[in-house]
Amino acid sequence: MKKYDVAAIGELLVDFTENGVSGRGNPVLEANPGGAPCNVLSMLQKLGKRTAFIGKVGSDAFGKMLIEAVKEQGINTDNIIMDEEVPTTLAFVHTGADGERSFSFYRNPGADMMLRGGDIDEKILLDTKIFHFGTLSMTDGHIAQTTAEAVQKAKKAGAIISFDPNFRPPLWKNPDEAKRRMWYGISQCDILKISDDEITFLTGRKDIEAGAAIISEKYSPALICATMGRDGSRAYYKGKNVFCAPFLREDTIETTGAGDTFMACVLNAVLEKGLDMLTEDDLFHMLKFANAASSIITTRKGALRVMPHRDEIISLISQRKDD
Repeated sequence: MKKYDVAAIGELLVDFTENGVSGRGNPVLEANPGGAPCNVLSMLQKLGKRTAFIGKVGSDAFGKMLIEAVKEQGINTDNIIMDEEVPTTLAFVHTGADGERSFSFYRNPGADMMLRGGDIDEKILLDTKIFHFGTLSMTDGHIAQTTAEAVQKAKKAGAIISFDPNFRPPLWKNPDEAKRRMWYGISQCDILKISDDEITFLTGRKDIEAGAAIISEKYSPALICATMGRDGSRAYYKGKNVFCAPFLREDTIETTGAGDTFMACVLNAVLEKGLDMLTEDDLFHMLKFANAASSIITTRKGALRVMPHRDEIISLISQRKDD
């Protein structure tokens, strides 16, 4: 038995999200704890799993707030380091009328980029079933090296490797470098969660089936899950191609954390079913659960502190009788 079901490395930051207008007509921003890896772990905690986070924040008010928020979710925070010189990373999330987002980052540098190999408690890497990472911890040479070393150590210890590109164009000076890092992540992972936009960016194919085929032929992750927003999601596994329709909602206010919620539900399914003998039925129910959970988070501000409970997800699924 390993101590953790999932450990993750990467960014822990403050998402400033729009929350109305002041009496003087100025936009009001809410400081939500966030960062994709910790959002994933928060959802897994809601599903009863044991998780740990590896990362760095500034030794400032935001950093302290983030550590407390992560701890509140039940995530192990022993390997969150506070940097005495570099401030906590901040992200400003601008939400369109359709709920889609654009980002502005204050990260030049940010504390999350300052994590080094000597900061990492290797016992966590050796004692986790799944190790999860993304590309925000590979946007700079030093943190990319730290991430790669952690991936290799976790893999050597027998962990399943999970990867979500979570591509954020403003953080990359060179698109080709972003592609190179994305391909690296795919080359290392057993489980890949990737959006339709990321598939197009990476492969040049707008057709998701064709793009997923290119990815599968090049590196063959055991399980590829493609998210397509309002068009649902697909899973590719051992020659199987399974589609699930989305749960579209009129009360969606923003999509922050939707992909992370989906990712967590995929990892939860793998933890409960394994990765060796998934059936088409297993894959369909995995996608259905993930789609439902993702739709719930789009009705809430923020992500890390407001992930849905299992009962909420099951209740929403029970209301749909079309499959």
